[in-house]
Amino acid sequence: MADQSAREATFERLSGYLAHDPDNVALLVDAAEAAIDAQRPDEAMALLDRAAASTEPGPRERNLAGLAAMQAKRFDRAADVFAALFDAGHDDPSVRFNLAWSRASLKDDDGALAALDDAAAEALPQAAALRVQLLHGTGQFEEAFERGKHYLSLHPDARQLNAAMAVLAIDMEDEALAAACAERAPDHPDALATLGTLALDGDDPMVAEALFDRAIDRNPEVPRAWIGRGLAHLLTGKAAEAPADIDRGAEMFGTHLGSWIAAGWAHFVNGDRAAARERFDRALAIDPTFAETHGSLAVLDILDGDLPSARERTQVALRLDRQCYSAALAMAMLSAGDGDAAKSQAIIERALTTPLGDSGRTIAQALARIGTQRGSLH
Repeated sequence: MADQSAREATFERLSGYLAHDPDNVALLVDAAEAAIDAQRPDEAMALLDRAAASTEPGPRERNLAGLAAMQAKRFDRAADVFAALFDAGHDDPSVRFNLAWSRASLKDDDGALAALDDAAAEALPQAAALRVQLLHGTGQFEEAFERGKHYLSLHPDARQLNAAMAVLAIDMEDEALAAACAERAPDHPDALATLGTLALDGDDPMVAEALFDRAIDRNPEVPRAWIGRGLAHLLTGKAAEAPADIDRGAEMFGTHLGSWIAAGWAHFVNGDRAAARERFDRALAIDPTFAETHGSLAVLDILDGDLPSARERTQVALRLDRQCYSAALAMAMLSAGDGDAAKSQAIIERALTTPLGDSGRTIAQALARIGTQRGSLH
């Protein structure tokens, strides 16, 4: 608060000078920079427009215009400004980062990656974090992991980078690195979501639930936190609260197959087979080669009395993945239920609550947790 008050005071002081010298271009630019520091981007842009009316903007003025546009969340304008600066020969890490950030904010991940080279990531920790996130988000897991570990050697205490690497390390199944990185960014929502996922893996759903709550409080736009909290609800006896959370995370992810499978099983556990089928069909539309989708739909087909479809779907699922959980469940229902709806329902209820091996998790929990697995990221 004290720093913000000082920034506001600086801006007000320069504004006072402008009242006596309104056409002073240097003063207009200084005041615009102070406005950006004070989080007043609209006033900064207005001041820069006044300066541009008198003198052709130079690199400093254009850079400030881009920063003001970013602060105002006018990322299309910011991307244009920084692209023009870059094309004019101003190739430095900060310009590359600001261009990449603006493009990423416009959902142009490929364009953002094209702007953000390895040198920028090595120079700036925020650029390193963004590059890891972009590589991860575009499915380049191995490169993201390799480069991310290199960037950590250069920026070991960078909060954003550690949070980004914590999320990536979970998908790379390096739980030790995930925990270490998350602990170096303990208040970051991505780190909290990672710690929550690790708590789920450690069969401590109540701790996980609290961590996901904290992540959502800090940033409600983290889909892994919503999905994780929904899964935690399933494990803490709050099954009725699970579908809404997992649905929200799945919608935010969009094409993350496992999220839709998890959402479907959450609805199934709550007795809503129609909603479950709708989620499984959504996953099927995204990618028809994911085994758990076919197996999950086979289970629903059995309960709906469509045994020919169930057998076909089960065979497809097993061809795609011999270890498919839902296909194994469907096979058990087909072999023991003999098409009888009541028997099938009894079989599935027993199966869904029977622990698997030494893990102590039920089949329902194992199926739902597909929502956090790397293999279902698309």
